Amino acid sequence: MENQNGPHLVLIPPPFHGHMTPMLQLATVLHSKGFSITIAHTHFNSPDPSNHPNFNFLPFFDGLSSTQITSKNFVDIASTLNCLYNLYDGFFHFIDSLAKELKLPSIVFRTTCATNFLTYHVCAHLQTKGYLPLQDCKSLDLVPELELLRFKDLPIFNLRNPHDFLHCTSKNLSITPLAVIFNTMQGLEDSSVIQLQQLHKINLFPVGPLHMIANEFNNISIMRESDGCISWLNSKARKSVLYVSLGSIASWEEKELTEMACGLANSGQSFVWVILPETVNNVSEWLESLSEDVKLGVTERGWIVKWAPQSEVLAHEAVGGFWSHYGWNSTLESLWEGIPIICQPHFGDQRVNVRLLSHVWKVGLEWCNVMERDEIEKVVRTLMVNQEGEELRERATELKHEIRLATNGSSSDALNGLVKCILSIKMSH
Repeated sequence: MENQNGPHLVLIPPPFHGHMTPMLQLATVLHSKGFSITIAHTHFNSPDPSNHPNFNFLPFFDGLSSTQITSKNFVDIASTLNCLYNLYDGFFHFIDSLAKELKLPSIVFRTTCATNFLTYHVCAHLQTKGYLPLQDCKSLDLVPELELLRFKDLPIFNLRNPHDFLHCTSKNLSITPLAVIFNTMQGLEDSSVIQLQQLHKINLFPVGPLHMIANEFNNISIMRESDGCISWLNSKARKSVLYVSLGSIASWEEKELTEMACGLANSGQSFVWVILPETVNNVSEWLESLSEDVKLGVTERGWIVKWAPQSEVLAHEAVGGFWSHYGWNSTLESLWEGIPIICQPHFGDQRVNVRLLSHVWKVGLEWCNVMERDEIEKVVRTLMVNQEGEELRERATELKHEIRLATNGSSSDALNGLVKCILSIKMSH
């Protein structure tokens, strides 16, 4: 690492792609502002130091068993890590106590949207008012204290053990940092940011979208990317390709992938499809098991990769739609490029994001149906060739311009405010 004399920041990201990537993006931006950076990280899903030669890396014992790691259970892993240990992701609430013990100032970075963090307060109030456990018959009712969302959109809905979530929520709400950073921007979540400001009475800095602010730097992703799809996209017509990537956590059975393959092939649309290696042991063998007509449709109109440079794919002029689980990073990346979406949430903040995308910002289709080929064919065609999809595409383009204006103005101001805040904290200590 290069020798640095600037103020030193320690960033502590959780070991999941959706948390690690924006934390490294934030670190990259802060380094460009003159800060010396140390990344303290778990051995599980550890970043590659060679991709970030300007940072120090400090691994710590995470206490995770191989069973926990393969389960990818957020709540279980969070509970274990928080029984162990500046600037940290709010997923790690234990760091607040550690910082106080060491008499170090701390700032929280929330890698979900501001609205999702607001649901923590709402869930806590719902518990005291007897709304929990949530009933299926109330799933479509609007939440009394947050009328953007329905009960089914809350992160707690359909959890096997909501008490674990509520325990983590109470820990998160008890954190008392000097400031909170959000990877969002003015004009996108104004009402939620204002409500949070009133609740917490501390500095909030909406500095997003970080993937674009840090876009002059390379190799921020912690996952190996396959760029073979870019040359393939170069041969396709404008807005003709659907990009399919359902995240780094969600798992699928082989029969569900087969239904996806059939639906995509039968839709007649071109597509780039990310299938993670752990999902299917041998993609080639699985493809050979498909019927001849489906196999032909996939090979003629599809391009399957283990992972993809997502920001670059979404920015490509050939891409006209995105089918995703819609974590917050994917949300920001698609909004930035004005790409309409098929939203298929699975857990946590994804439900909140999808509600915002489909019913508030009106740039996507909420799709929670079972994986059946006819339904998949229908929703793909709706997005890619039908009038409804074209209307979503127009609205996505409008929102794209609004977001880019905000990033050049308010997000830049928020970032400068964050730097001043950190420097003032250092001087006071």
